[in-house]
Amino acid sequence: MEGEIEELGGSELGTKDFWEKSYDLELKNFHDHGDCGDIWFDEDCQHRIVTWIGRQEDKIKVDDSIIDLGCGNGMMLIELAQEGFKNLTGIDYSPKAIELAKAICADQQYPFIKYQVADLMSEPEVTALGKFKVVHDKGTYDAISIHPEDSKTMRTSYIANVHRMLEDDGLFILTSCNWTECELVKSFGELFELRTVIPSPKFKFGNKEGSVVTSIVFGKKL
Repeated sequence: MEGEIEELGGSELGTKDFWEKSYDLELKNFHDHGDCGDIWFDEDCQHRIVTWIGRQEDKIKVDDSIIDLGCGNGMMLIELAQEGFKNLTGIDYSPKAIELAKAICADQQYPFIKYQVADLMSEPEVTALGKFKVVHDKGTYDAISIHPEDSKTMRTSYIANVHRMLEDDGLFILTSCNWTECELVKSFGELFELRTVIPSPKFKFGNKEGSVVTSIVFGKKL
């Protein structure tokens, strides 16, 4: 199944060095101008996911544990906190991203949000995080998929580690601009099962219709 997926090719956007430099600049801009920085895939995409989570009252409670993978500036978790969710964790392998997220979080006065540096490629670090009812990723799997060195092995490690951190009855919410729904189902199908797709805006080109991003919800295969 995995062999059916063609790799995307390498890019500097898949490297830790690129993101450290980017978040170092955003951190300086925040301290100098109060600018929180970019939201990956824009604010509308983030709001759609937060709205969807908020409507799952029968599956997701406000005190359920939620983790944001590759949290960047942490704005996803701040928006969830604004909607009443209380058990929130953000991780990123970039120390500068976590420094920025903590600074913004302090400014927004949500002391209960936890941010920490963690590498999703490290099984011990992932295991130490514990289990979560909701695992969210908006763009991190995409970045891993374009790492210049052996992205296929990294994707495989990522999928296994997400499976480890998700509670048995949990939900894994993944948003991608690089992979289609069909490709994501194929890649994750050994360990996850499709639950639903969160609708996103459509575009038409000629006689074909598509989406700029795909937001997909998986359950865990036991």
